[in-house]
Amino acid sequence: MKVLLVGSGGREHALAWKLSQAPSLEELHAAPGNPGIAALGRCHPVRAEDGEGLLDLASSLTADLVVVGPEAPLVAGVADELRHLGVAVFGPSAEAARIEGSKSFAKDVMHAAGVPTAEALSVARTPCVIKADGLAAGKGVFICREQHELDTALREATAFGDSIVIEELLDGEELSVFAVCDGAGALPLPAVQDFKRIGEGDQGPNTGGMGSYSPVAGVGAEDVEELVDTIHRPVLAELAERGMPFVGVLFAGVMLTADGPRVLEFNCRFGDPETQSLVPRLDGDLLELLVAAAGGDLSSVTVATADAAAVTVVLAAGGYPAAGDVGTPIEGIEDAEAAGALVFHAGTALQGDRLVTNGGRILNVTATGESVATARDRAYEACELISFPGMRYRRDIAAVAHV
Repeated sequence: MKVLLVGSGGREHALAWKLSQAPSLEELHAAPGNPGIAALGRCHPVRAEDGEGLLDLASSLTADLVVVGPEAPLVAGVADELRHLGVAVFGPSAEAARIEGSKSFAKDVMHAAGVPTAEALSVARTPCVIKADGLAAGKGVFICREQHELDTALREATAFGDSIVIEELLDGEELSVFAVCDGAGALPLPAVQDFKRIGEGDQGPNTGGMGSYSPVAGVGAEDVEELVDTIHRPVLAELAERGMPFVGVLFAGVMLTADGPRVLEFNCRFGDPETQSLVPRLDGDLLELLVAAAGGDLSSVTVATADAAAVTVVLAAGGYPAAGDVGTPIEGIEDAEAAGALVFHAGTALQGDRLVTNGGRILNVTATGESVATARDRAYEACELISFPGMRYRRDIAAVAHV
């Protein structure tokens, strides 16, 4: 099969790494890709949001499947344009992608489907959570326990757009729960926990994600199946009832409260950096799974999970999340890979034959082991081998895990 992967981040590199192992893969292409993906397939200078350019590229390649990684092109309707051309796509339509593109739409769907979620508030008073209603690259959620945090949140959230959502502040353990969907059915994937704040101890502003790990203690396959049955399948049924069947990955951010699970948000794609800890734990053929979902029938495929644990640490620019870094040389990736780590490129570029920074989150370092503790030690050992001026990373990723 010829596969076109849309996107350029660490999530897409991780997907490319796993897809490249599929027996049925003939050619792997990416648009626009990154230097890490270029080692696995051919990259093309077409932006992820360029629907017309992707149509032309998919046609010229005679691609059998297009896998859309980021949320922005999905919300913009890129999958619809490709499907109209007759190209098989793993990724939801623009209507179904509103589950991420509009938090108020997601609330409406959850209420109609009877899915437990954080209560919406009519007035912004502490404690509460302020959310930008639309896409914000993971940076549009603000936890407000003090008045000064609320004042800042209202100012910054409205900068993403006119609408905001106010919710109750929930306490509990947060999980990322994924299900591959074919429009009607859902196959659960292993649960992952991610770390959104920039600083240790979950301090500082939200980011796109500073690390992740899987498995999560106390959340086994049966627990995930129950969560998907409670959360994902009712939402899938509601979307189908509205004439917008969801094909792709439905990703729920879930808070495990004392009163049971509550959905914090839905996303319409694989998580980043959750995917980097997820795909190393998947046994079998990811391409077969994505093809089946895109074809509308998951009944003949299964998902097997390896016993190994995985931990991912994000190496970010010194000014992230307020600013990125461009053009700074990166050293030590080969040493980290030689030590057994997977190094996924998230914000890199080539200047001649030299690898340099090109973004906020620069690299994702993933290691596996028989336990989360072992995988964590290996990931941090690999991080120590990589360097670029200003490099920062959290040193407490998965520190509380005892798996």
